[in-house]
Amino acid sequence: MSEKGEVDLTGAKQNTGVWLVKVPKYLSQQWAKATGRGEVGKIRICKKGNQGKAEVSFTLNEELTTIEGIEDKTVSVPRDHPFTMQSVGGQMLAVFTETSSDKIALEGVVVQRAECRTAVSESYMKLKRLQIEESSKPARLSQQLLKPVTTNYKPVANHEYNREYERKKKEEGKRARSDKQQVLDMLFSAFEKHQYYNIKDLVDITKQPVTYLKEILRDIGIYNVKGTHKNTWELKPEYRHYQAEEKTDE
Repeated sequence: MSEKGEVDLTGAKQNTGVWLVKVPKYLSQQWAKATGRGEVGKIRICKKGNQGKAEVSFTLNEELTTIEGIEDKTVSVPRDHPFTMQSVGGQMLAVFTETSSDKIALEGVVVQRAECRTAVSESYMKLKRLQIEESSKPARLSQQLLKPVTTNYKPVANHEYNREYERKKKEEGKRARSDKQQVLDMLFSAFEKHQYYNIKDLVDITKQPVTYLKEILRDIGIYNVKGTHKNTWELKPEYRHYQAEEKTDE
């Protein structure tokens, strides 16, 4: 209930009395299925004699008596529900309603408490069995297949990038990592012949995995990202020996 806003006290001014009735869970669920005007049943109040206590009972509408259970089982909800009347016990109880616009109204003051009980019958016992079956039903079920499934769950064609990844993985798997110094010797020997190499040629020369080879190249080489020799590797200046040695006079 909202903490702010005015309360419509029309119900108090009209001295409207209401009953507070406790009902079984299954009965409230059946009421929620009511269509049209929302009529769910009829209440009968019968008083025996001048001083006898009133006997109250509720009869559920016929169209709301069917409950579907597991494995397409259906049972009929008991229609007759006698009331057990209770006193308010000196308490001041009231019923309020609240609209979507947060408007609060006092519908009335509770003048009678009661409990709507189920009359024990064959239909009631069937309902209880259904409820027990529902509560013991496992959340997941395993089912044995009598024949293999051939029409469903067909594998999707492998994507191109997956095939490319597997191809590279197989190629690198065939190449065992050599000692770093051995790889450096092979690289320096290659760069003595040519100044620029692409990574594919260096892989062919050294027979090393690409990732491992790049780790070593970053220590001794420079990767060209633009210019005439774009996408190639060359040695860092401190490792280059391209200049011809100066001749000395004898």
